[in-house]
Amino acid sequence: MSFSYTLWFAFFGLIIGHLPGAITGAVIGFVFDNLRYSQRKRAIPEAGGFVGPLFTLLGAVAKSDGRVSEQEIAVAERLMTRMNLSAELRKQAVASFNVGKQPEFDVTQTITALRNWVGLRRDHAFPVLDVVIETVLAEGNPSPEKMSILRQLAFALRISDMELMALMAMKGYAWNAGGPRGHGHGHAHGSTGSGGYVPPQRSAQGPDPYAVLGIDRNADDRAIKRAYRKLISEHHPDRLGDLPEDMRKRAEARASDINAAYDRIKEMRGFK
Repeated sequence: MSFSYTLWFAFFGLIIGHLPGAITGAVIGFVFDNLRYSQRKRAIPEAGGFVGPLFTLLGAVAKSDGRVSEQEIAVAERLMTRMNLSAELRKQAVASFNVGKQPEFDVTQTITALRNWVGLRRDHAFPVLDVVIETVLAEGNPSPEKMSILRQLAFALRISDMELMALMAMKGYAWNAGGPRGHGHGHAHGSTGSGGYVPPQRSAQGPDPYAVLGIDRNADDRAIKRAYRKLISEHHPDRLGDLPEDMRKRAEARASDINAAYDRIKEMRGFK
């Protein structure tokens, strides 16, 4: 548990009211520290609590364009294996996937359940999105229906369009500026198109490093460093707490992609 509020309030209390003020400030600060600790503790996902809503959403994504393909089923099966689900949880995952792929299934409650599972932790939102993106891209260029669900989920998890673009860039997709484009969260629910996501022209070194960092090529060096620090902080696996091992490995892979992209930009621009 961090005591930063306790120390800061005690310090300001000391300045304002000497020792009595410091004591009063420390008490107030401790209350805030305890509240913050309780919120973060409640936000740590319970083991297995994500399985039902996650696989339900994967089923809905797979069915959203009219049919569930072999590639999408394979993605779900690989995910069950990588997550090392018990026989009981695997059975739950299969049943949930089948529920989600029913015609006209409404994803609203399922997305709400995932948002509640993630809680206030944005660093927990990224592994969830990473899993869903894998199904969205299972057949290649995503359909408008799949992208609509993905952006609705991103909006619910407080992930911006720019951050979503960066996540997809790490998967080998990039934003086509010539295609229709939403602006921020306000368009997430209303989007019915695939935006402008298209397979990029990848180089041997990997995806576009600017797309991975979610920044414009014309950004100055300071903006690039700021974007990198923010991303690596949010995606660093050490912050994830007690998440499933597969999701932790995904975070490690994203952190590696972010570091590689930043190193490429530094090399191209010649700064340290």
